[in-house]
Amino acid sequence: MTPQDGTPAGDDPRAWSEEDEPPQYPSGGSIQFQDAATTTPRPPTPAELRARDKYEKKQQELEEARFAAEAKRQRQRRVLMGAAAGVGVVSIIGALGYWAASTPNVTAQCVRDDPNGNPVVVEDSYCTNHTPGLGGFIFLGGHQYRYYYGSSGPVGSPPVGGTTVAPRGANITTKSGTSIQRGGLGGKLGGGSGGAGRGSGS
Repeated sequence: MTPQDGTPAGDDPRAWSEEDEPPQYPSGGSIQFQDAATTTPRPPTPAELRARDKYEKKQQELEEARFAAEAKRQRQRRVLMGAAAGVGVVSIIGALGYWAASTPNVTAQCVRDDPNGNPVVVEDSYCTNHTPGLGGFIFLGGHQYRYYYGSSGPVGSPPVGGTTVAPRGANITTKSGTSIQRGGLGGKLGGGSGGAGRGSGS
């Protein structure tokens, strides 16, 4: 390819066809790679030091502001607690009265499994004054006894309804009047404790 001014294509590096290879030019520089293991980092510049000091000062101011806000919240909380102290005493007395009035009463029946593994109601004396063992069972005379809570039915028959798990917060007594658990604040399970088991007799 020849330019219009007659200069041969080889003398003009801009004039070459797509079929020709582009002209090669000698490199004007070199690339150097740094070794991270041996290269010593440069010391920070004065501008970088000033920026770092400014950042640290700003962080310190933010931290002091956070502490001041937290202290203010603590003071406000103490003021509110003091103001509510008188009302709180009255509220607690009312809550105790409500709690005592709303505590459910549950009857517990002593049962023993028959040869087929089905529970049968027995006399309360088999369960009262005995310490339950694993799973809430009371082992006595080669037999296993336990309480059914909230069930009904006469001695010698399967319990109707109820559960082997003692309901929390309830007053639990046997039909003979033995207290097993006191409900409300400070409620404590005594006499015998039911473990996980069948929910009702059949």
